[in-house]
Amino acid sequence: MTANTTAQAPVGYTDLLRHNRNFRYLWFGQIVSLLGDWFNLVASAALVGMLTQSGLAVGSLFVVRMLAPFLISPVAGVVADRYNRKHILIATDVVRAAVVLAFLLVRDAGDVWLLYTLTAAQFCVSGFFYPARNAILPELAREGELGAMNAISSATWSTMLALGAALGGLVAGAWGIYPAFLLDTLTFLLSAALLMQIRMPAAPATQSMDKTIAAGLRQYIDGLKYLYQHPNILFIASQKALNSLFLTAGSQVVMVAISQRVFTVGQNGGISMGLMFGLVGVGTGIGPILARKLTGDDGPTLRKAIIVGFLLSVLGSAATAPLLSLPAVLLATIVRGVGGGIVWVFSTQLLLQNVDRTVHGRVFATEFMFFYLASALASSVVGTALDTSLSISAIIWSMTALTLIPMTLWTLSVVRANQKPVTP
Repeated sequence: MTANTTAQAPVGYTDLLRHNRNFRYLWFGQIVSLLGDWFNLVASAALVGMLTQSGLAVGSLFVVRMLAPFLISPVAGVVADRYNRKHILIATDVVRAAVVLAFLLVRDAGDVWLLYTLTAAQFCVSGFFYPARNAILPELAREGELGAMNAISSATWSTMLALGAALGGLVAGAWGIYPAFLLDTLTFLLSAALLMQIRMPAAPATQSMDKTIAAGLRQYIDGLKYLYQHPNILFIASQKALNSLFLTAGSQVVMVAISQRVFTVGQNGGISMGLMFGLVGVGTGIGPILARKLTGDDGPTLRKAIIVGFLLSVLGSAATAPLLSLPAVLLATIVRGVGGGIVWVFSTQLLLQNVDRTVHGRVFATEFMFFYLASALASSVVGTALDTSLSISAIIWSMTALTLIPMTLWTLSVVRANQKPVTP
């Protein structure tokens, strides 16, 4: 395996944004695009809940959001490794703007199928965006910048989740749902305009390769072989999926139910929903940033920190389960977010440091494929459970207990790695 394992002095976040023009525009585009994304999430979930009054219907929305990019992931990974990644990002933003604008057509319960269809289209296109965005970071990074790029990108995702979800909840709760869809359309267009300012380095050799379908299929199979031949990389790439399967995806569905059935603030619980999603973002944003001050970009230390991330996720979920009060739930949500953010950001960093750049797109696409499938499954199960006699608290306790499985597996892998003799 060829990997970027050379120890490098980490670059600070301010220095990165000041001196790396290309990443600065990529980051600006991410800010405005994610703001609209989280407006869209809160608005869509509130709209489905309002029109159907069904936990299964809300869960199905999350299933569609995850299953659509899962189906497209094999193609998306090959595309990200064959074509100009900047052009991929711009094209996906423009197409998503057009799709999201059509959400304004959903007006009554008979239109819910259209909302699901448009959501599927939006997230199929997003399935091309995220592998290309992760894979482009090493192309834009100079020495020592990669860790800071990954951390600030993930923190921005979380911060905009906090801001976008909170604002989306406020807008939906105070003025209704449809303004959020219009704003999401505008943010995608602004993001595309910002991404056009990136000046890409010379195209790597992979972009001049054979572009036939047969060659694409061979590339995809080569990517799977790479993961098969490097089981440690495959295990790292499975962590987002495992955490989502047992906790995070189901928690999103549960938060909608809590806001509409238990602590309802604003129209259809829009404000309380926005607060919960927003504080998840606060936690996932500050957690990795603060933890990285202690870990740096050292691989073994990052692995140990992921154990702490899983533990905080478990503790936050356990503190949510009693549903004592809205402030107690919000505080526990932050703790869970801190843990989930550490798992997400540090597993991504380990992949960036250890995966051959020529297969970055396919490895990240496969990672997201695992994640999307796990999220769809969890959303479906939890959405169905919410329509049974099970209480919301019982569902949360079950997810909490199941999260001990990936935490234990990761801990054992770290212990085994520490016990291996050092090769002279």
